[in-house]
Amino acid sequence: MSTTLNRRGASYRWTLLVLLLAVGPGKASAESDSVDVPSNSHAIRYGRGWECDRGYREVEDSCAVVKLPANALLDYGGRDWECKRGFQKVDESCVAVDIPSNAFLNPRGRGWDCERGYREVEGTCVAVAVPPNAFLDPLGRGWECNRGYREVLGACAEIELPLHAYLNYSGHGWQCDRGYQESNGACVAVAVPPHGYLARSGSDWECNRGYRKALESCVAVKVPPNAHIASSGNDWACDLGYERRAGRCSSRDE
Repeated sequence: MSTTLNRRGASYRWTLLVLLLAVGPGKASAESDSVDVPSNSHAIRYGRGWECDRGYREVEDSCAVVKLPANALLDYGGRDWECKRGFQKVDESCVAVDIPSNAFLNPRGRGWDCERGYREVEGTCVAVAVPPNAFLDPLGRGWECNRGYREVLGACAEIELPLHAYLNYSGHGWQCDRGYQESNGACVAVAVPPHGYLARSGSDWECNRGYRKALESCVAVKVPPNAHIASSGNDWACDLGYERRAGRCSSRDE
């Protein structure tokens, strides 16, 4: 029993010695890696080095307090300053933003924008002169003509619609009814030839299947032997086993 206890004690002392040898060099290394941290600073979280506390900035390996002028506060990083809302930086001070009449402090708080219905002119806000048959644009800095009118020399002139026409999507122009096309400021009927039909656009025509355009008419597609009307409907294609050569369909084995 005594022999067993002695062996256990020796084993414990040997384990303890190994642990001490392992920890010792690391501790010495950590002490040798230590960095002198100046006042008003702290060691950085990862790696070696230091950084100044919030409200201080680094100056020649030391941390000097950030001096705040009137109407200023520490910036996001805490190492410099910025002006409070309603003030702007001028040299090393914060000066109140001079807001003219009919203006307001902008979202950043460092300048101003004109109110709706006014626009900036040489540091002031001047009312937008809206002509008859017009309205303020979405931004409120200019104007647009009402639907059915178009801008002409700073005014809104009424759009004159020709016969068989209507206002387009924008409301500041026109286009012809279906079946008509524009010609010299008027809407003229689309002349659809025999074997033709009005195109999807409504302002042109196409030929029926088996016909093709030839100037202002539709002529029949001449289909050679061993051919058929192509999928387009206005040309022909060779049957299976034939290929197109010199305007006819020849066997691939020829």
